[in-house]
Amino acid sequence: MNYLPCIEIEPNQTAKSAVIWLHGLGASGDDFAPIVPHLQLPENLATRFVFPHAPSRPVTINGGMVMPAWYDILSMDIDRKIDEAQIAESAQQVTALIEREIERGVPADKIVLAGFSQGGAVAYQAALEFDQSLAGLMTLSTYFATHETVNVHSANAALTIFVSHGTQDPVVPEELGQKAVSHLEDKGFSPVYKTYPMQHEVNLEQIQDIGAWLTERLS
Repeated sequence: MNYLPCIEIEPNQTAKSAVIWLHGLGASGDDFAPIVPHLQLPENLATRFVFPHAPSRPVTINGGMVMPAWYDILSMDIDRKIDEAQIAESAQQVTALIEREIERGVPADKIVLAGFSQGGAVAYQAALEFDQSLAGLMTLSTYFATHETVNVHSANAALTIFVSHGTQDPVVPEELGQKAVSHLEDKGFSPVYKTYPMQHEVNLEQIQDIGAWLTERLS
């Protein structure tokens, strides 16, 4: 099996839980790895963090420039036209990483899928269609690109979801985070939605909230 290349941060003991965290457009798995110590997760959770690198591909909205991207974005209007075949392919690659964690001994219900910006759009797709119950889904500064086409699996029909967004985000307007929550509610989910006074980024308060949420979900 050819897995996406990843940065992995191992716990001090055999992993009992895992967080698979997808970066945004033009970034890499290195983007969020430095956050791990600041989450202050209890050592007894024995959490492995997996930060995959997206493949490089031309991105239409950036003049066709080749960069790390989970899928091509065709326009920057509020509805974000995207390459749906590519987002499906990326979701399948992330699903393979979830399955690898299960093969390595981490139960599905101790695995959280997380994603920032473009990575969050892939995380929605991969988590909601996964055929075993996951511990949770965490999406940051993103949008629900495939809300019309996603096939929510019954195993994750009641998935715990944490959505967060910056109120001053100029890249992915907060309106898209609100829309994502609305689409989730229409599908029967009860997501937690938190906003922070920031742009397209993460801040300390949010990192603390993420740490608390992960501790609750993985305990």
